[in-house]
Amino acid sequence: MTSISSKPIRILLVDDNAMNLRVLSDALHGNDWTTLVATDGMSAIEQAKYAQPDLILLDVMMSGIDGFETCQRLKAQADTQAIPVIFMTALADAVHKVRGLEMGAVDYITKPFQQEEVLARVKLHLRLSLLTQQLESQNTLLTQEISEKTVAESRLQHLMQDLENRVQQRTSELSNSLRQLQQAQLQLVQSEKMSVLGNLIAGVAHELNNPINFLQGNLEPAKDYIDDLLRLIDLYQKTFPESDQVIEDEIANIDLDFLRQDLQKLLASMAVGIDRIFNISVSLRTFSRADKEYKVPFNVHDGLNSTLLILKHRLKERENRAEIHIQRCYQEIPEIECFAGQLNQVFMNLLANAIDAFDEVELSCCDLDAQTNKIIVSTGLAEDNDNILITIEDNGAGIDETIKPRIFDHLFTTKGVGRGTGLGLAIVRQIVVDKHGGSIDVASTLGKGTCFILMLPIKASEA
Repeated sequence: MTSISSKPIRILLVDDNAMNLRVLSDALHGNDWTTLVATDGMSAIEQAKYAQPDLILLDVMMSGIDGFETCQRLKAQADTQAIPVIFMTALADAVHKVRGLEMGAVDYITKPFQQEEVLARVKLHLRLSLLTQQLESQNTLLTQEISEKTVAESRLQHLMQDLENRVQQRTSELSNSLRQLQQAQLQLVQSEKMSVLGNLIAGVAHELNNPINFLQGNLEPAKDYIDDLLRLIDLYQKTFPESDQVIEDEIANIDLDFLRQDLQKLLASMAVGIDRIFNISVSLRTFSRADKEYKVPFNVHDGLNSTLLILKHRLKERENRAEIHIQRCYQEIPEIECFAGQLNQVFMNLLANAIDAFDEVELSCCDLDAQTNKIIVSTGLAEDNDNILITIEDNGAGIDETIKPRIFDHLFTTKGVGRGTGLGLAIVRQIVVDKHGGSIDVASTLGKGTCFILMLPIKASEA
């Protein structure tokens, strides 16, 4: 990594396990970085005060005060609160990750360590930290220049044009740096969200495969066994037509004729159920597919259908709203070259927002009976035949004209505290426009509904 600062880079490693410290030191060796070591939280806090490292790799599970409390104390002190902290943990669940990020950590590294991952995350956050420092330095310099020029009133007219040019240049630099930071944040959020969701769904699909295969493999033999038993019963009745009264009573008790007919229906129902579970498993695997470094052919209908299946439980009738009906209007379209996992996230964000639009509307009992909530998902070819069109339309609350221009802005949300991050539609726009060279537009009427229109190229661009 090429440093944007001449100051030597110091990295503080905090772990009560000597082997982990040795592995991390080896991973960071050869990058002209100075590594400092602490084996507990208290010594880490002391070292951070006097050594002022550029980055701290902090273990979560330690004796004494753990990593969470250590991070909390670092962020509470003025001289250490700006130092970026990356947690190191073997706890893979999202709850611990979210807790660490809420305490001020910028990232996490999962144990056991992967050297390439450690280096990549360390380099990224060193660059972000140094870029932040550069922004602060540039801002201080700009403020100083403005102050000096306003004091010199006698030279104000002569220097006005020069000052304006310098301010424009600095503003442009700051805006570019801010965009870089926002893009990096969106990328991190998008990657982590899809990684956690994809791993969860892929795991569920994998666990479904074994019982599905077991049921599929045993259903036909079970049918054959039942047929054999019924033939044996027929043979007994033919060979011994005058059976014992006890047997006759039992035949009447179990209603043998009905049992013969209903067994076939039961087996047919079980086969249908197995097919439905198999289709669910296929849809889950389709949604959770991991992206490669290059674009690959993808059936958009498969992505839409798998996303709708995952969200199916949210469509059911609730206390404050009627059931949401899905209407598919698919036309014949070719596969497109894309990052399939990212497009699935676009479909998930847009469809989840459409459902949220219905959930947030308070309806009276009479409205609940009269309202037909629906989401229409349509696909087709664009007029140029080089792009496909995807529209996701709902008849929900709609969007106010005053906020419509801001819905794709970074961190803008109309949802309540704790319900919206302001990143969903920003990520959607980044994936559609920046990653795929497409476009996204929105048409909405307050009180009548919203329609998102996506246009995506069929062939990937040469760039």
